[in-house]
Amino acid sequence: MTDYVADVAKYSANVNQAAVVAIVKYCGIALQHVDSAQVSATDPKELATVREGFAAKKLGLTAEAADAGIKTVIEKMKATAHKSRVTFYYLLAEATGTLGRLG
Repeated sequence: MTDYVADVAKYSANVNQAAVVAIVKYCGIALQHVDSAQVSATDPKELATVREGFAAKKLGLTAEAADAGIKTVIEKMKATAHKSRVTFYYLLAEATGTLGRLG
């Protein structure tokens, strides 16, 4: 868990550890595989999965709000080649003002 919190802390000053735990629980087994533990910001299919999965189901976002948040996160993480799914989701919740729904 510490690694996830440390990675999120690279992008966010005050990390909500309960939110990180909630994201890790949500992602579950996907975090055990390198490929599924990361988000490919250049793959439209992957971004649709983020929008229709985590953003809609867990955060309750509309497609438009999710797309705007995803765009913000991509810009924030643009220097990072391997984008951690946990960090990406955390920053998405933070960017859309829905972090409180996680923990």
